[in-house]
Amino acid sequence: MLISNELRWFYPGKLPDNIQVWFCANCLIDPLKSPEEREDIYLYSPGCDYLGIKLRQGRLEVKWRQAELDVMDFGELATGKAEKWGKWLCDDSKGESFQPAIVLGNPSWITVQKVRYSQLFQVFADFSVQAVATNEPIDNGCSVEITNLAVQENAWWSLAFEAFGEDSRRQENLKATANWVFHTYRNSTLAIADSFGYPHWLGLICR
Repeated sequence: MLISNELRWFYPGKLPDNIQVWFCANCLIDPLKSPEEREDIYLYSPGCDYLGIKLRQGRLEVKWRQAELDVMDFGELATGKAEKWGKWLCDDSKGESFQPAIVLGNPSWITVQKVRYSQLFQVFADFSVQAVATNEPIDNGCSVEITNLAVQENAWWSLAFEAFGEDSRRQENLKATANWVFHTYRNSTLAIADSFGYPHWLGLICR
């Protein structure tokens, strides 16, 4: 089981150019790196914002919120609510299960197309932060991403942090990374009213 402390914001419309330029210039090791493109299929459960189930690249992911954590402020431009999530991954080595064709045409499953820029950060014992290669094994860290989302012919974008590591450090890993990232942020306000996880977001776009 994977445990992460997360902080997310969601907004309608295409990712603003100024935020994409800021993220690529200030957060990525390689600002010219191409974004990841993929399609995830989510099971929509009305009224349930604490459980996420999706098909992703030939596997099933089940994610549930274990706790609602602190409200976090990062200057005047960013306020969000952290949440603790657990995740199970289920793979089929034969490739016979967890394929999109299984749920094709079922209105309870929602297809979300994603174009994502992401960067992994290592958090050291003194809570200093350093960007590292995605495949580098680290014990305490946080991934940061901005994502263009397309669902039901509607465009959205998201900014997210996912911190991992020792139980006693995970929230501080999140805080240290977000402080490092936001010290160069000069764009539109990220409000607590727009800070929530994917299940809540699906409830907004599917109602």
